[in-house]
This record gives sequence, structure tokens and C-alpha cells, in this order.
Amino acid sequence: MTTSLITTPLAPELLRGALEVERTPHGLLPHRLPARARAQCADPQLAMVESQPSGVRLAFHTAATVVELDTLPTKRVYPGMPPRPDGVYELLVDGVLTGQATAVGGGHTLTIDLAAGATAHHTGEPVTLRFADLPNRSKHVEIWLPHQETTELVALRADAPVEPATETDRPVWLHHGSSLSHGSNATRPTGIWPAVAAARGGVELVNLGLGGSALLDPFLARTLRDTAADLISIKIGINLVNGDLMRLRAFGPAVHGFLDTIREGHPTTPLLVVTPLYCPIHEHTPGPAAFDPEAMAAGHLSFRATGDPAEVAAGRLTLSVVREELTRVVTQRAADDPGLHLLDGRLLYGEADSAELPLPDNLHLDATAHRRVGERFAKRVFGADGAFRGA
Repeated sequence: MTTSLITTPLAPELLRGALEVERTPHGLLPHRLPARARAQCADPQLAMVESQPSGVRLAFHTAATVVELDTLPTKRVYPGMPPRPDGVYELLVDGVLTGQATAVGGGHTLTIDLAAGATAHHTGEPVTLRFADLPNRSKHVEIWLPHQETTELVALRADAPVEPATETDRPVWLHHGSSLSHGSNATRPTGIWPAVAAARGGVELVNLGLGGSALLDPFLARTLRDTAADLISIKIGINLVNGDLMRLRAFGPAVHGFLDTIREGHPTTPLLVVTPLYCPIHEHTPGPAAFDPEAMAAGHLSFRATGDPAEVAAGRLTLSVVREELTRVVTQRAADDPGLHLLDGRLLYGEADSAELPLPDNLHLDATAHRRVGERFAKRVFGADGAFRGA
């Protein structure tokens, strides 16, 4: 006998990890930046990545054994490149991974022609995901949304009442970084390194890892300032180098200003600055990064550094230069700010890791490296001697 399902009205209270929720004609669209921040930057790259719900999850209490979620994802297609894998939805029961699903056969399509620099959007229909055979008891359920697939939530149904899990006794960890923090090349949403670290550290993650967009933007600093958090970390450097958007003269003062703004809202909150992870193409060679045409001709996405190392003396940034300057700035400030800490990103992923687990496209971690970085971050930062110890 088929049990009828109860429809639960979708509401922002059901979501964690989103800073704002937009009501669309279809349902709810989670955003990881508030409208006031989005209004200050017209970059389509930022608009795309902030709407990709990395770290965003539905969280509720229920005794249901069956849960259905209707979603309207936006799939990305890159002509000439291998098809992107469908985004993965993961259901956790009391913190344990219990089910996975993908939204196949529907959704919008965003075609991005890298060679022509053009995009096209095609509309599609919602897809129903079904999670069955859940434990027949009262439980805490989370459904993590795909970290790199913009997702509108259309409907939620279950065979028992659903109540939002609005309460939490776990500290809130607010993290900002680049595509590495966003989760590029990770294969599932709880496999991105910040999610791995959050699970091991016993904290609630709010992930502001924004692919290509960790650029010391003032609106991002104000977002961090205005977001409630018990712990804050920022990973700075790789996007400034591979975007070639700043010189050394501007970089130091910009870091100071970014930290000043965060401290306006969080004067004593533990604040960790993470320097860049190891990335061979940009250790000593400035940006900009560019697509590798030979790799693209072979149907593989890869990057190369196009700057001239000789121009470092004139202020061009490399990862080595960024680490040195971040160390100087944080050391200077920490004399008057005992809650400010520094972590060398090479302790999370260094030269030896690069030899063992090379970056598949010369910029991004693979799934195994994401887990390694998350585990190391948890041990170093949430451990007995870490910046977030006692969290």
C-alpha cells in the first residue's frame, strides 16, 4: 500500500548555510550573498557562484521514512568539453550519510562557450528526488544541495510531519575563500574540504567560498562583518594572483581594510587568515591564469600562468609574494589582536601533496585532496593547539 505524502511549505527556516533566500515563480532560491552585496558587483561569474549552494542544506526534524524533494537545477554545459557530472544531493540522518540522488532529466541549462565568451540559457522542468527506507524514528535530517549547481527548491513532501530544525548548540563557522573552498572538483557536497572540516570540528558551516571571487571586495568584508558567527576564517590569495587584479602596493592596505571591516562586527571573534595552498603554476609566476589551448583542444580543461616572473620586482603578485605579505600584516596586527591567527596554507596542501595528488587542472583539488585538506584543517585549527580550539 502506498502511503500518501504530506507537503511541507518551503520556508527560509528550513535552510542552513544561505545568507538570503529569494522567492521565485517556482519556489525558493538560496543565495550565499545578500542582495545589498550582489547589487555592488555586476560580474556574472560572481552572480553564478554565489547562487550555487555550496554548504547550503535543508535541515528538519521528522519521523518520516520517505522524503521527496522537487528541485529545479541549472546545469552547465561547456561546448567542446566533456559533460559535467550532475550535481549530487546528499541526505544525512543524525549526521550519517544515508542517501544520495541526482536531478536527471530536467532543469535549466546554461551553455557557456569559453572560446566565444558567450552564454545561453534554456529553461527546463523540475525534477523529483526520492529518499526512501529512512529509519522509522524521530530524527534530524539534512539534505545537502549540490555545491556547484544553482538549485531552486520547488516542493518538499514526506510521509510524516516535518519541522524546521532551527535550533543548534554547535558553534557557527563562517568561512570565505576561493573555488577551492567552494568545492571545485569535489564529487559531492559533504566532500568539499570545508564540509569535511566542519563535520570533524563539530561546527555549523556557513560557506562563502566563491569560485574566482575571493578578491578582497569591500562588500564581501561587510557581509562577513554583518553575519552572525562564532568562528571566522578567510583564505586569501589565489584569485588575486590568477586574476592579476592587484599589485603589492595595494594588496597590504586592502588586507588591512578587509580585516578592519570584519572586526567592526566581530571585535573578539577568533579570526583565522589562511595563506594560499600550494599551486605550482603560480608559486613564482604571476597571473593572469588562462585556459591551456592544447588541453582544451584535447577536450580537457586546464590552466596555465601567463605572467612574467621578472615583473615580480615591480609589484606583480605570486603566491610566494602573497604569503610573505599576509604573514607581515597578520603578525603586525596580532600584537594588538589576540584573536587573530595565521595558517600557512601549505600545511594543508604543500609541495609533497602536489607530487602525490597533483591538481588535475593545475588549479583545483581533486576529491581525495579535498578530504585531506579538510581533515588537516580540522586537526590543526579545531585541535588542542589550534586557533578554534574549544569550539
